[in-house]
Amino acid sequence: MTVLTVTPNPALDTTYSLPALVPGHSHRVEPPVIKAGGKGVNVARVVHQSGNSTHAVLPVGGESGALLRADLAKSGFAHSLVEVAQPTRRSIAIYDGSTASATLLNEIGGELTTADWNNIVEVVGQQLPRSACLAGSGSLPRQAPEDFYARLIQDARSLGIPTIIDTSGPALLHAARAGATVLKPNHHELFEATGETNLERGARMLLDLGAGLVLVSQGDKGMLAFDAREPAFYLHASLPSALEGNPTGAGDAAVAAVAVLLAHTSPDVTNMLRAATAWSASAVLMPTAGVLHEDYHDMADTVVISRHDIACRTPPGSPHDTAPSTSRKDS
Repeated sequence: MTVLTVTPNPALDTTYSLPALVPGHSHRVEPPVIKAGGKGVNVARVVHQSGNSTHAVLPVGGESGALLRADLAKSGFAHSLVEVAQPTRRSIAIYDGSTASATLLNEIGGELTTADWNNIVEVVGQQLPRSACLAGSGSLPRQAPEDFYARLIQDARSLGIPTIIDTSGPALLHAARAGATVLKPNHHELFEATGETNLERGARMLLDLGAGLVLVSQGDKGMLAFDAREPAFYLHASLPSALEGNPTGAGDAAVAAVAVLLAHTSPDVTNMLRAATAWSASAVLMPTAGVLHEDYHDMADTVVISRHDIACRTPPGSPHDTAPSTSRKDS
């Protein structure tokens, strides 16, 4: 049961780890960890680590793309790379051991051609019949078609394959209209896409557009689940206490958890929410994205889930009708 991941905006990730980051000062550091990245690639890594089958589809180009290709050759999971002229973007993470936090520098993805986009859709279409779930992850690069994920959702739906999409902006709205099985924005992305300062109303907008389930991650405040089949209430999941660490791949781990469940069963919302919260928290404990802590199975037993009447004006931990802060807690 293969999880097919799609990463339209991959990156060559470079991660430096140091005992303490002092802004404005020079630091001597060990050689960085350089590996293929991007949200969908991180999802594929987590699915593979959990012992499940995955196949990653992504465009690559330029010198950075060659390095990304070489790293994926060592990854252990299947992948299809679409060659493009645009160089693959780079990202830099600086992990500060003194605060267990990371500073990120993410390049903006360059423009792909119409032919590039059609080639990616074609390669995804070739893999869909052999897949049990489609996971589309990440932002779209400059001048990308806003309905890119929607096209993939429609192709998957025609084959009866469930989908989970983690994106932002207009692409998130298009994915909802296309009938995505699950959408997983964080609270910043939900606000930016819908303009709703209240998470409940923002999630309801995506459900009204056609999404089946909306999972809204809130960093250390937990995750919310809004189900189109249960409009009278929503669920809130969290750990007993917040974890310190690197949140870079937390959202990707959550997507991986849901994708694995969708690929194997028709899971109920509670099980998806519990797994997504546990895997997300597990990823926070690791210095690089795309890796789960060895205790990720046990973390699921510690997740606390509560049910709330939809009449509540503001879900637990969310801002009271104000825009989310600029501090981002998950990827």
